[in-house]
Amino acid sequence: MQEPIQILQQYWGHQKFRSVQEEIIQTVLENRDCIALLPTGGGKSVCFQVPALARDGICIVVSPLIALMQDQVKTLKQKDIKAMALTGSIPFHELDAALDNCIYGNFKFLYLSPERLQQELVQERIRQMPVNLIAVDEAHCISQWGHDFRPAYRNIHLLREIQPTVPVIGLTATATKTVIKDIETQLGLKDIKLFQQSFFRNNLAYKVVLAEDKNRYLCDILKDKTAAAIVYVRSRHASVDFAKFLRQKKYTAEAFHGGLKNEEKQNILNRWMENTTAVIVATSAFGMGIDKPDVRNIVHLNLPESLESYFQEAGRAGRNGKYAAATIVTQSSDIPVLKKQFLSGIPGVQEVKLVYRKLTSYFQIAYGEGENITQNFNFAAFCGHYQLSAQKTYNALRLLDSCGILKLSEEVFKKTELQFLVSGAILRNFLQENIRYNEPVQAILRTYGGIIDHKTNIDLKSLQQKTGLKEQQILKLLSELQDREILDFSYNTHDASVHFLVPREDDTTINPFAGFIKKQQKNKERKINSVLGYIADDKICRSKHLLNYFGENLKEDCGICSVCAKNTSGLSREEMNTIYKKLEKLLQSGPKDSREICSKLPFSEVHILHVLQLLLDKNRIKLTSTNLYTLKK
Repeated sequence: MQEPIQILQQYWGHQKFRSVQEEIIQTVLENRDCIALLPTGGGKSVCFQVPALARDGICIVVSPLIALMQDQVKTLKQKDIKAMALTGSIPFHELDAALDNCIYGNFKFLYLSPERLQQELVQERIRQMPVNLIAVDEAHCISQWGHDFRPAYRNIHLLREIQPTVPVIGLTATATKTVIKDIETQLGLKDIKLFQQSFFRNNLAYKVVLAEDKNRYLCDILKDKTAAAIVYVRSRHASVDFAKFLRQKKYTAEAFHGGLKNEEKQNILNRWMENTTAVIVATSAFGMGIDKPDVRNIVHLNLPESLESYFQEAGRAGRNGKYAAATIVTQSSDIPVLKKQFLSGIPGVQEVKLVYRKLTSYFQIAYGEGENITQNFNFAAFCGHYQLSAQKTYNALRLLDSCGILKLSEEVFKKTELQFLVSGAILRNFLQENIRYNEPVQAILRTYGGIIDHKTNIDLKSLQQKTGLKEQQILKLLSELQDREILDFSYNTHDASVHFLVPREDDTTINPFAGFIKKQQKNKERKINSVLGYIADDKICRSKHLLNYFGENLKEDCGICSVCAKNTSGLSREEMNTIYKKLEKLLQSGPKDSREICSKLPFSEVHILHVLQLLLDKNRIKLTSTNLYTLKK
């Protein structure tokens, strides 16, 4: 067996492991189950890839994101390591051949989504594979208490049943003690060893600022127009609008959201990775598994729905060890919006029962029947028929999925897609000559920013309300515009499907899961309240607050967050000048790291770090490539 350090040097070019990586790898090679909690950018993939390469056989990796799987497979192939990912709707004969390659073709890694694992063919072939390790990436998704619960993750225990002697490693960057315990239970881990690296990042300043004019403050944060940044917003529409605003302010900025085609997404990502584009304005899906070390700023223009998701997104800044900031820009109206958007959308037991009854009635399923029946339907039409809240209904269907009562398709909110093919000037001229199209076109342009640049999902029901036209009238006009090559659109009559897993029994079907539904409701409320508590707390160091949420106690204040900066702002100009003069004299002897500076100056660490940050902002000092402070020449 090749030594792990030799594998690291051969394939990754590193001379030594980071922190606890070597200990985790050794545990896996001893055939012990383990859970590894490493911060974002902490090198989780090395912890399962190196031991898998050290042994004969193949490593099965379960991952929730197709982009993440594809990125890791691409990286492995570039190292001449045989790896494949089973994603998308692969035809049966291709799937069959791919699985045969895993058995007989000397492949080292097979990446699977949890949904793909449900297929009997996949399970049967895994039984025949020489599996040497099972790795569950983003393992918090298996826990109902985690921030990105995926019902299909519950079935990963099938791998343990199929390959009972193979060690399992669960990896995540964000998990509370409750989630860790749930991961252990759900994966069926035995005699586990838990590895938890400190989540503290001494170069990352967490900030919360109150700003009624978010546009202006965003420009203040992104004052270096060449520095890499991610701006998180909640909607596709907002991502397009803010990207357009930044371009008007002479930034290189692009919007990134789920409505873009895969090729468009990849091109945008490549430009950002290569620093051709500085700022990505994105919905929360962006950034997972992307290792860009020089991100200077992460900005949230909407309140996050959980501290877990915020911590993960904020952690994408400053992976190169240089100073970086993660800033939440909020205003007084954000709190009621957050409560309304998330808390009001959580269904109770009676509401879940109502949605289930309406769904079975909608498809005319009789009592005692319906098992293994699949039905396609239009989600918006269903909600409209029974006058149900779309968000609450969707969450109720997700809960029914989690309880194993039905299987919900992933396409629920897929709407009609539309993009204009002509420029604004040509479109204006066309509308002047063809007035009958003016009302629906103007309604679309006013509602969906960026629809001339990107294919965008539109809501026909909303257009009906704004124009007074019936759906069929709107569709007829859009079809005519498509024939005249003014726009391109696709219309989906069905945007959802459900597969009923058990016979219809109404209350009797739901009652066994009432406790679970109530716990989910309380868990969501707890997460929202944790976010609101973090925003409101201007007394405790923000690093301390966040780490305490994840069960880690930080002894010293970070010295650079918005709370620490406020606490040190009481320094007089004379005191700051005194620190600066001593600091300047010290740095004249050569570059030094913050620890050495603090040990040699007779001031508090918090005050020294505060002055260092001020000097960095004013370009009086700079950080070297090895993260040392030095005077600017």
